[in-house]
Amino acid sequence: WITKIFGLTFGIKLLEKGEEAAVKAYEKLGEILPEAVDIKQEEDEHEHTLLSMIKEERLEYVGSIVLGLNDALVELTGALAGLTFALQNTDLIALTGLITGIAASFSMAASEYLSTAAESSKKYAVKSSIYTGSAYILTVFLLILPYLLMHNPFLSLLTTIIIAILIIAFFNFYVSVAKDLNFIKRFTEMSVISLGVALLTFVISFGIRSFWGIEI
Repeated sequence: WITKIFGLTFGIKLLEKGEEAAVKAYEKLGEILPEAVDIKQEEDEHEHTLLSMIKEERLEYVGSIVLGLNDALVELTGALAGLTFALQNTDLIALTGLITGIAASFSMAASEYLSTAAESSKKYAVKSSIYTGSAYILTVFLLILPYLLMHNPFLSLLTTIIIAILIIAFFNFYVSVAKDLNFIKRFTEMSVISLGVALLTFVISFGIRSFWGIEI
């Protein structure tokens, strides 16, 4: 099921990470039989060689997915934070956020197509834009969902931030396993940027609302 949903590369590498007991067994055996260390090294080399032969489309477009996902997280968490304080009405916030998010997803997909088409084939550019737009719009719906289900705008914002953190954690875990990257570093960087923008926008919205004295 893991390989069917998340791909063969992710499934195999996730299983590899569960081989800690086997690694320890090899190390203990190596104290008695030095040949066991060589066997372990050969096994690792064979695994990496076989994995490098697997070509999965979703991994080829990880950059496009990151672009759509990260842009939606940064832009929409910031926008929702600002709208929460400015409007303080979940229905208005959800409507405004949804319109903004859908328009931005189409804009981002179009920009990704034009950018990629200038550097590679149009077929690759089309797929790249689809992955970017899909990642963006899926993130938009997940972030706006609390405002559709709750009536307290500040509780909705808190839930949205938690969802954003979970999205960042899940995606970076997937990429870190599939591409052998540092999970903590990527997760921290993406979280700081997304939540930092949300906080900054919230503060700016507070200033604008106070300056103009607008009440809705």
